[in-house]
Amino acid sequence: MRIFDPHIHMTSRTTDDYRAMRTAGVRAVVEPAFWLGQPRTNPGSFTDYFDGLLGWERFRASRFGISHNCALALNPKEANDPRCVEVLDVLPRYLGKDGVVAVGEIGYDSMTRAEDEVFARQLELAVDHGLPVLVHTPHRDKHAGTRRTLDVVRESGIAPGAVLVDHLNEVTVATVADSGCWMGFSIYPDTKMDEHRMVAVLQEYGTHRILVNSAADWGNSDPLKTHKVGRAMLAAGFTAADVDTVLWRNPVEFYGRSGRLVLDEGLQDDADGASFAGNSVLRGGS
Repeated sequence: MRIFDPHIHMTSRTTDDYRAMRTAGVRAVVEPAFWLGQPRTNPGSFTDYFDGLLGWERFRASRFGISHNCALALNPKEANDPRCVEVLDVLPRYLGKDGVVAVGEIGYDSMTRAEDEVFARQLELAVDHGLPVLVHTPHRDKHAGTRRTLDVVRESGIAPGAVLVDHLNEVTVATVADSGCWMGFSIYPDTKMDEHRMVAVLQEYGTHRILVNSAADWGNSDPLKTHKVGRAMLAAGFTAADVDTVLWRNPVEFYGRSGRLVLDEGLQDDADGASFAGNSVLRGGS
């Protein structure tokens, strides 16, 4: 089982986690920029963080044979803090760097006017840089937040196929499925989705445009949840090819749109059927 975790916050995980992930089949990750657990006080703390994702964290992952890519953005929670918004002026110089395969996480936390403005502006940046976007749906009033998210996405003019709407559940999946956007599901020990509910969603909606992630961070989370979803899929009668589609081919196809996705360790068979090996950059579709 080869696994690409399309949303995981490895800066808050240990080297033991990297080792366990490698053993479980994880060969690639995307780490989106997120809230660190306490407020940042100035844009400089963001740039230090971005530099760490692009440098040290990529090196740390490589020691365990895992390809590390990232998504960069001003996250929704801190979009409400005027001390942080200036980072949007710095962000464009980071969005052109190698290893940046998306703009994210963007979207909503509390659905404020400030979040509206920052969300729309970062969608514009994604279009300008030809990058897909990873969108965070709010933890509260998720159904309304998801509908509002899709409204903003439509107004931005970005192609729905370049948008991954994450943290979905049984209540919100149909709305996103109908929109043409990609559907993301975070699998957690106690909150969000679990692997058995995820299997039920896959049984109803199929494997097309669906990504599964652990979203593991400094909270109660599990970086092996992607592997557990794969096992649960097999136990429920899905084929090994189905598992490969959800856990590998779909994230490769989505993030491959950036033209910068790096996949190491001689991995084969990208989403278009071509082969690549070594430190290869996958050139995605438009």
